[in-house]
Amino acid sequence: MDPRGYGKSIPPNRVFPLDFFQKDADDAAALMTALGFSKFSLLGWSDGGIIALILAGSYPDLLRKMVVWGANATVSQKDIDSYEGVRDIKKWSERMRQPMVDLYGEDNFQHLWGAWIDGFTNIYQQKGGDVCLSAVSKIRCPSLIVHGQKDTLVGQNHPDYLHATIKGSKLVNMPEGKHNLHMKYADEFNKIVTAFLTDCKSDL
Repeated sequence: MDPRGYGKSIPPNRVFPLDFFQKDADDAAALMTALGFSKFSLLGWSDGGIIALILAGSYPDLLRKMVVWGANATVSQKDIDSYEGVRDIKKWSERMRQPMVDLYGEDNFQHLWGAWIDGFTNIYQQKGGDVCLSAVSKIRCPSLIVHGQKDTLVGQNHPDYLHATIKGSKLVNMPEGKHNLHMKYADEFNKIVTAFLTDCKSDL
């Protein structure tokens, strides 16, 4: 699912109010309910991971299982500094940049990415960095957290916090993985996720 203002969900243009992640989670829950799913599993990467965390905490009865990677429940000044370090998309690797440029166009994506950074900066300044702390504390579905230990956007403290806070969750660290670990290490990632989703013992 592309949240409003992303990918194929354009129009409208993407905006970043303080509660933009909650709005995305509400949209996703409403869509799945409208499609007739009373219970489902979620996989979320990066912002999608944050949306999954909020949805799982806000609508616990809808979730069967959840897998997140590249996601964070808080944002710190250190995180903001890392985002600012790559505000210019020309600093991105070709592998990460080109799909976004192909989708949005270079100028449009540069604007979108800058607005995203500004949105997170506002969360840090106006909400004390609380991206989704209250939602994470309410998650009760079986949860798998996958982390690339060479991820320059999401430090190890973030998956460690999620693992410590989400009761019964599993954490798998991939030493060579970066933010896009599911693309570079697709076979390994898919094996880990498939095993979790199909393991009946992990169901509550």
